[in-house]
Amino acid sequence: MKLLAPQLAFDRAETGVSTEFGTLPVWDLTDLYAAPDAPELAADLDRLARDAAAFAEDYKGRLADLSPDEMAEAIARYEQIDILGGRIWSYVKLRYYQNTTDPARAKTLGDTQARLTDATTPLVFFSLEFNRIPEETYQAQFAGAAARYKPVFDRMRAMRPYQLSDELEAFLHDNSVVGAAAWNRLFDETLAGLEFDVAGETMGLEATLNLLTDHDRTRREAGARALAATFASNTGLFARVHNTLAKEKAIEDKWRKLPTPQMSRHLSNHVEPEVVEALRNAVTAAYPRLSHRYYALKAKWMGLDKLQVWDRNAPLPTEAPRKIGWDEARATVLGAYGGFSPKLAELAEPFFDRGWIDAAVTPGKAPGAFAHPTVSTAHPYVLLNYLGKPRDVMTLAHELGHGVHQRLAAGQGELLSATPLTLAETASVFGEMLTFRALLAQTTDPAQRKTMLAGKVEDMINTVIRQIAFYDFECKLHAARAEGELTPDDINALWMSVQAESLGPVFEFMEGYETFWAYIPHFVHSPFYVYAYAFGDGLVNALYAAYEDGLPDFQDKYFAMLQAGGSKHHKELLAPFGLDASDPAFWEKGLSMIEGFIDELEAMEG
Repeated sequence: MKLLAPQLAFDRAETGVSTEFGTLPVWDLTDLYAAPDAPELAADLDRLARDAAAFAEDYKGRLADLSPDEMAEAIARYEQIDILGGRIWSYVKLRYYQNTTDPARAKTLGDTQARLTDATTPLVFFSLEFNRIPEETYQAQFAGAAARYKPVFDRMRAMRPYQLSDELEAFLHDNSVVGAAAWNRLFDETLAGLEFDVAGETMGLEATLNLLTDHDRTRREAGARALAATFASNTGLFARVHNTLAKEKAIEDKWRKLPTPQMSRHLSNHVEPEVVEALRNAVTAAYPRLSHRYYALKAKWMGLDKLQVWDRNAPLPTEAPRKIGWDEARATVLGAYGGFSPKLAELAEPFFDRGWIDAAVTPGKAPGAFAHPTVSTAHPYVLLNYLGKPRDVMTLAHELGHGVHQRLAAGQGELLSATPLTLAETASVFGEMLTFRALLAQTTDPAQRKTMLAGKVEDMINTVIRQIAFYDFECKLHAARAEGELTPDDINALWMSVQAESLGPVFEFMEGYETFWAYIPHFVHSPFYVYAYAFGDGLVNALYAAYEDGLPDFQDKYFAMLQAGGSKHHKELLAPFGLDASDPAFWEKGLSMIEGFIDELEAMEG
């Protein structure tokens, strides 16, 4: 029998899950569809196929000949098809995430994905033909009613040099069901089904990872060793997933003549490679004065000469064990949001009251946390695995930030609401910072202040240092895969090279830690996504400094930035705050905030 967590009992109902932390909310997906067998869902699948075919019939071969008004009408039709497909896929995927080990849900996911792929195949022509429109014609077509959509299509046309023939693009579209998507699904289902033996107790992944923040060092070690043992027995499969996906990407990149494995991510993020490189270089150069220095302090606090991997996220010895109930977590985050602006709290409140959050740890549920935007005509949904830790409260603040951002950006419409990943973490990290600062301001006890500062520094290290180390690992993995098949030991070695560099000399690495790359979903689902977290943290640190300095009309400028969604480039969005991400000093400003917290912690030692 799989136990999800010690002393965690639950009774899942339509309205919530009863736990020791209170009744945790579950998703109400009826805002999308009433049930998987709802006639509306079946009708929409049929309608999607009809609308996509009719769109292709009306516009294929004609895009360059459309007047500005006709182009605006075509885009409006395309957007409605996009909304219809997005609603269907969001419902089926969210329902699957609630229990990835349920064969019926897995079958529905696979069958629906196949139908969506078939239905939208006629639309493949759209971006390909669009990118063949002569530049002068393109500019004229977007001088009228379609002008507001121009940022979307400018980003699409950035792919022009890397576009394949219509036949090859259609093949890649059709083949995706048995390509990357199939390997993603194998990874998810394998991960959800893993079991970990912790001192004779069988646990799932989320509960075992949770042990790494336990107050009991013996318990933390047992969790780490259980993770290592199970990962080690599955590294062959995980190595196969990574080898296949990296090779598939390399083949597609070769055909597209993309210069680097990272280039497609930079293009989709609408960010210049040199900006990402400046971020990466600034962070890696800061390892000694940030992570190395902080972890040396932590080892001293814990009375240890060396830290083990199970000490990285350990609570401080002075930190009293505390479980935070759901009602308190809600009040904490909404209070912090409201302290910044009542509007921010109002935007977050419906998530709690209308079934927009699924919070409990339950069998088969996807691990981790996310906010899914669904479609601009509905609303986002937040997934958590809430276990009452202080970090879980920060995760709630983080994901609600995403949700609020997605709600505000939805006003741009389906095509313009999606925010490039570089800015997608802005509201989430800002929400965390608001919550942290509100709690810190209420703290008068020096020991509690130290605990809070240390926790925040660790979160920032996890967001900036760890994610850039992840990015370097991915860069190394894709470069090595280009030279040939990688064994599990090859991948293990790449992982350890970045871990030792980023964590510093105070760490010893237990045998088995070399396999901990295996469970990171971003490497599988979204190659090179991870730098977005560091980008977001640096951006928010700089934004928060402007807020603290009393920048006039900051709240109005902040909401305007979130409402812009993907309609503007990061340079344009940051200009009202006097910030420029292409300036290396920008990243130093963000890193200096982390350094300042470490300075304060060191001063407490004196």
